[in-house]
Amino acid sequence: MLTECVRACLICLFDNLGCCGGGHPHISQVGALNAVYFARRGCNVDVYEARDDIRQSKTYSGRSINLALSTRGIQALKDVGLDEMVVATGIPMYGRMIHNPTGGKYVVPYGKDNQAILSVDRRKLNELLLTTAEKLPNVSLHFEHKLTEVDVKARNLTLRAPDRSTITVKPDLVVGSDGAYSSVRRHLLQQPRFNYAQTYIAHGYKELTIPPVDGKFAMEANYLHIWPRHEFMMIALPNQDRSFTCTLFMPFDIFATISTPELVLAFFRENFADAIPLIGQERLVSDFFTNPTSTLMMVKCSPYHIDDFAVIIGDAAHAMVPFYGQGMNCGFEDCTVLHRLLGEHNMDLATALPAYSKERNPDAEAICDLALHNYVEMRHHVTSTSFLLRKKLDSLLHSLMPNTFIPLYTMVTFSRIPYAEVIERQKWQDRVVSRAGYLLLGASVLGAALLAKQRLTK
Repeated sequence: MLTECVRACLICLFDNLGCCGGGHPHISQVGALNAVYFARRGCNVDVYEARDDIRQSKTYSGRSINLALSTRGIQALKDVGLDEMVVATGIPMYGRMIHNPTGGKYVVPYGKDNQAILSVDRRKLNELLLTTAEKLPNVSLHFEHKLTEVDVKARNLTLRAPDRSTITVKPDLVVGSDGAYSSVRRHLLQQPRFNYAQTYIAHGYKELTIPPVDGKFAMEANYLHIWPRHEFMMIALPNQDRSFTCTLFMPFDIFATISTPELVLAFFRENFADAIPLIGQERLVSDFFTNPTSTLMMVKCSPYHIDDFAVIIGDAAHAMVPFYGQGMNCGFEDCTVLHRLLGEHNMDLATALPAYSKERNPDAEAICDLALHNYVEMRHHVTSTSFLLRKKLDSLLHSLMPNTFIPLYTMVTFSRIPYAEVIERQKWQDRVVSRAGYLLLGASVLGAALLAKQRLTK
């Protein structure tokens, strides 16, 4: 059992931060936030990071510089008193701005008029969380320390220090929040009855940029812009510097066919013509061939703990594709759930960690599935009339029965309903809408028949 005088060691090794942020070589938001959580519990915390300090780094990649922050993530930040500071710097996005192939645009709101997700700067959020943790007297940050071995039986860890020397630490608790390619999880895989599945999807992504125009946003700022093209899509999120980060999601075999500057421009003229003047032809071609085509993957595993010694959270436990914007929010919620259970079990790790695995795994796997499904919605369904009508019907039913009928997106993004429960509630709501549709159709047919009968009897 951990007490205030016992040393807790959080291992955060970030060779890769996960699918959507792949390539960012620095400490994750989840690891830094969790350090603050533990420190404020009175535990002594050591954070080990494989790379250098992002606040002083000259090698930080500028890709994926924004994140989508919503209710679950905001609550976790609120728990440690950082919500107002982060929210104040975020750019609210009130819905999806859909760009059709002919250049027209229309808005699909996320929820009610005041409901928005926040586009926040990845690097600034990392720096804020690191600085907050560093200021706490019981937190020590160790950069350029790479994990090389986890000995579960001996309950110690071996790390390689910046001078290439080997050090051994003996923590009471190891928390691995080191991303989709987790070093901690790799060692846990050696344990019996540890289940693991890694799946790459057939689509990859490439990042582009829409620069500011005369210091202003080139498009409407308060939306997540989407160019849905059925088999692929491009999205754009606003940044504090008035630029937009664009991400082109597309099957790898289509990426492979675009091999020359002429083919890039021809592809964009056919599919994203209105984006060409926003990005600029020269910049488009340059970024397309300079920026890598990155992979998208999902990770599911269980359990998330080994005895009372180690636990994994965030992408280390449940990497997901980025199409619901819940990767960071889910990781932050991991911290909320873990520390709630630690409190409920009086910091008894032997009971709290199994309880965490049991409670969190169904929810994490649920949001992994929802995120993959949402890709189809974003690149295809948003263009259909039936989808838009269903969105309006969901909004109407929600306004009439706010506590009974809640749209799927609202449950995922603007509530803290457990993700697994979200899926079950959505299934029930779909049945209700389907039955109502059949009843309405039946009533319409019956009404038409009665009207026809009345006319025949006249």
